[in-house]
Amino acid sequence: MINLKGEKNIKVMLEGGKILGQMLQELGNFVKPGITTNDVDKLAKELVFSFAKKYPKAKIQPAFLGYNGFPAHICISVNDEVVHGIPSEKVLNEGDVVGLDFGITYYGWNLDSAITVGVGKISRQAQKLLEATKKALEIGIDMARAGNKLGDLGFSIQKFLESNDFAVVRDLVGHGIGEKLHEDPYVPNYGEPGEGEVLKEGMVIAIEPMATLGDWHVALDKDGWTWRTKDKSIAAHFEHTVAITKDGPLVLTSH
Repeated sequence: MINLKGEKNIKVMLEGGKILGQMLQELGNFVKPGITTNDVDKLAKELVFSFAKKYPKAKIQPAFLGYNGFPAHICISVNDEVVHGIPSEKVLNEGDVVGLDFGITYYGWNLDSAITVGVGKISRQAQKLLEATKKALEIGIDMARAGNKLGDLGFSIQKFLESNDFAVVRDLVGHGIGEKLHEDPYVPNYGEPGEGEVLKEGMVIAIEPMATLGDWHVALDKDGWTWRTKDKSIAAHFEHTVAITKDGPLVLTSH
């Protein structure tokens, strides 16, 4: 069942999304050689505490911590890890590629966003992957209009990435979002034009292209969370929470 959000609720989610965007930008700027992924998680925790103190009525909380047993505040995925990497004492090195997927609740509404950043200087090929995946997100967002179908949105992302010789992960998709972190519908990053659920005014979805330098197949690690490419190729992941409005797509998590 797809839950439509009214203008008032979308306005509240936009307020929370702006806060999440600020947090994610600060986390991205923090990434550098020599720190651990636990250091990034610690900063994520501090940011949530800081904003929660600043806006006490909003009851800001980390959306991922404890979700289905997830043990950290933020998902951090390095190199061939696509999504849901668990922070650890892993040290980040020059040339690594790091996905930061973060979410908060704001007045009970969930917001979800992700960026992928390079650690120091990264390879030219990896940089192209990051730029293309970020652009694919922008293309997908532009298709998030009432009357379009999810197949139109997914096809636009897939066509762009594959035309640039990158693979589109198929086993992992975006999702509806609102009072729950994951709601209907599924939002694939591939598809056929004219197929799938019709996008309607009031829907709020998390659009999140995931692309790789190699093959698109992925496998789940023994930790039960971390998805990585089967061929060990580098992956990138970008995500925004987006509302479908009468005036077109509204990005709620800008940063």
